[in-house]
Amino acid sequence: MNLVDVIIPTYKPDNKFLVSIKRLLAQTVAPGKIIIINTDKNIWDKTGIEEKLKELFEESNTELILEHIEKQDFDHGATRNFGVSKSKAEYFVCMTQDAVCFDKKTIEYLLRGMDKSIKMTYARQVPDKIANKIEKFTREFNYPAESIIKSFNERQTLGIKTYFASNVCAAYERETFDALGRFDTGQILNEDMLFAYKLIENGYFIKYEAWAKVIHSHNYSGAAQFKRNFDIGVSQASNSDIFKNIKSENEGKKMVLKTMEHLLSTHSYISAIRLIYISACKYAGFLAGKNYKKLPKSIVRAFSMNREFWR
Repeated sequence: MNLVDVIIPTYKPDNKFLVSIKRLLAQTVAPGKIIIINTDKNIWDKTGIEEKLKELFEESNTELILEHIEKQDFDHGATRNFGVSKSKAEYFVCMTQDAVCFDKKTIEYLLRGMDKSIKMTYARQVPDKIANKIEKFTREFNYPAESIIKSFNERQTLGIKTYFASNVCAAYERETFDALGRFDTGQILNEDMLFAYKLIENGYFIKYEAWAKVIHSHNYSGAAQFKRNFDIGVSQASNSDIFKNIKSENEGKKMVLKTMEHLLSTHSYISAIRLIYISACKYAGFLAGKNYKKLPKSIVRAFSMNREFWR
């Protein structure tokens, strides 16, 4: 039985994805399988990526498992659960197609963080070289250089950050994952955070493992930030029993103020102006998402980053 497998959902994968696979195959703790669940085989076939992908595995002991699903069948939780069903490993790592291991020890560090109580670890995200100043500071704010173990006891001090975790790169202990019912399905996003909530509510710990690093960042436009935060608002409104007593707005305000302080101290005045605009887009999207049930379906689809979800 493999120690660890890696599961990656893909949609329109590009050359960066091939770089990610190459880095995964070079890990000090190599995955037994890399399981790719691709959405829309027609697009996949047009890119010719499969031939390049198979070439990478030719001299590797890691097995490639490739499955294709239809676009309308993609679901953040169910698609990853399908990937997990293809694995019998003791641990598995979920990644996104645009995350690239920073070095050869990403998986080693993720697994090193596990113990009898810690059943999930997630990696530090460091910004890409092309990330703008706001995105760079945001990554540093959300993914600092110090590791932290989180449990039920931290709720008063960490608030919503207690349950913060990310499937951009996160490791799970399989037995506990199955016992707690796997990822929730039918969710617009946040399947990782909702599972972290399950772990903590059941007395387990999760760990932010700062030594495990992946390169991952986005230079989103204001419109894209609106849509992403709309989906976050929908997720919170759809899981009101979890989020009603844990507000994320305060953490958002704290991040904006810290970012503004940093930009002004470095005389990045244009970026500071842009921060005001981006923050307004984020907050407007979040508020609209929280109140999505009051909006017409056509508006909801237009506002959402994950439009297929509303079919």
